[in-house]
Amino acid sequence: MSSALTDLFPLPIVQAPMAGGISVPQLAAAVCEAGGLGFLAAGYKTADGMYQEIKQLRSLTSRPFGVNVFLPHPDLADPAAVDVYAHQLAGEATWYETELGDPESGRDDGFEAKLVVLRDNPVPVVSFHFGVPDREVVDTLHRVGTFVLAAATTPEEARAVERAGADGVIAQGIEAGGHQGTHRDTPETDGSGLGLLSLVAQVREAVDIPVVAAGGLMRGGQIAAVLAAGAAAAQLGTAFLPTHESGAHALHKQALTNPLFVRTELTRAFTGRPARGLVNRFLREHGPYAPAAYPDVHHLTAPLRKAAAKAGDPQGMALWAGQGHRMAREMPAGRLVEVLAGELAAARAALAGGAR
Repeated sequence: MSSALTDLFPLPIVQAPMAGGISVPQLAAAVCEAGGLGFLAAGYKTADGMYQEIKQLRSLTSRPFGVNVFLPHPDLADPAAVDVYAHQLAGEATWYETELGDPESGRDDGFEAKLVVLRDNPVPVVSFHFGVPDREVVDTLHRVGTFVLAAATTPEEARAVERAGADGVIAQGIEAGGHQGTHRDTPETDGSGLGLLSLVAQVREAVDIPVVAAGGLMRGGQIAAVLAAGAAAAQLGTAFLPTHESGAHALHKQALTNPLFVRTELTRAFTGRPARGLVNRFLREHGPYAPAAYPDVHHLTAPLRKAAAKAGDPQGMALWAGQGHRMAREMPAGRLVEVLAGELAAARAALAGGAR
């Protein structure tokens, strides 16, 4: 297994790219400066918005960092199902005194324009979510010196990532918060994902490229476990969500350990694609009826989520979180990396001691 990718960051700790304004430059910079790999999230941003964040991050750190890009979605949504869901959400729009969004606001998330920026202004690492980029895209990024990663939720998807020429695969267990990075959005497979340790072991045997483990990781001891299972590094999202530099809404940060929100669930309620979030009123009421229609449903509910946040109502917000959310710790991001590194070292020492 090549170490060129992991040589970019001293500690095997990757800050997950969290779209929606959470993974801001200040957060990524703090993680990079502490020895991990910080990430910007280009999802839901324009190409220029992504470029401006890259410029800001470069002004904050000289360390390597990554940018995450959403792959375009095929137009498979049933317009009639989306229309029915819109009617079901009419009461929410009345309650929050806003209009529903336009479900046809765009499907590609500015993908091609973002690739142009990333080719003209190369960054150390680019990762992809929701599928595998074409080999030509990977080769183009390689030519400008960029390492390429892509998420996978099964060994078969990991093989597809390797065949595309990527430098590493992000093995995302079902415990992960936010959107599942499945390559095909099929309702028949909802909730059938693999747990992280099982996934890492299977992916490690399926591919020869480095594996980055993601899903529910909150402590250094868990990082030690996935490294022992064959991962080269661990990616943590929810753990960094409540840090001081995170751009998450204050209500979102508070909800992670709020006794009102005791569990997470995979839902299509907010975006039309399976994503893990804290169970709140909106998820309970609309999750069972939400169609498989991403990004149509995302566009449809975006004004509702913004209005709920403005009203200070977490029951109407998309509170993305992994299964380990109750273990969240509020502290500066750099300090969290240091704590995780200390816990990892202690776990490794304990394992070494037990092996004697």
